[in-house]
Amino acid sequence: MTVIGYLSGTFDLFHVGHLNIIKQARTNCDHLVVGVHESGAWKGKPTFIPFDERIEIVRSVKFVDRAVKSTPHDTEIWHEIRYNKLFVGSDYFGSERFKRYEEFFMDKGVSVVYFPYTQTTSSSQIRALVNGTIEHGFD
Repeated sequence: MTVIGYLSGTFDLFHVGHLNIIKQARTNCDHLVVGVHESGAWKGKPTFIPFDERIEIVRSVKFVDRAVKSTPHDTEIWHEIRYNKLFVGSDYFGSERFKRYEEFFMDKGVSVVYFPYTQTTSSSQIRALVNGTIEHGFD
């Protein structure tokens, strides 16, 4: 059986944390589909890089088999893709959203897999640096 994995994100200001989770996801499935959110508005964050450019970046990562426009909820796109594993960063573990996802997938043979959050670099850190709300870069 081919194991299909799905991961979604905004992937704005693409950085090593994004690459890490994509790499980890790909090692845990046979075919990786990555959904790219149209904007960061659902998180209340502005998006700096246009959607078409972000999906092209994701599509170009060698670990990604297919990049698609994501749906507002990862459960919605499951009806189209029928993935076996949903990948997400550990920062979402225990969140209401992912508790609902775990419950939704309980009888569908889909496991939710949490990967360690990359501590060294994040989009929030990059935004703060760009916006001038922190004074120094990364060590």
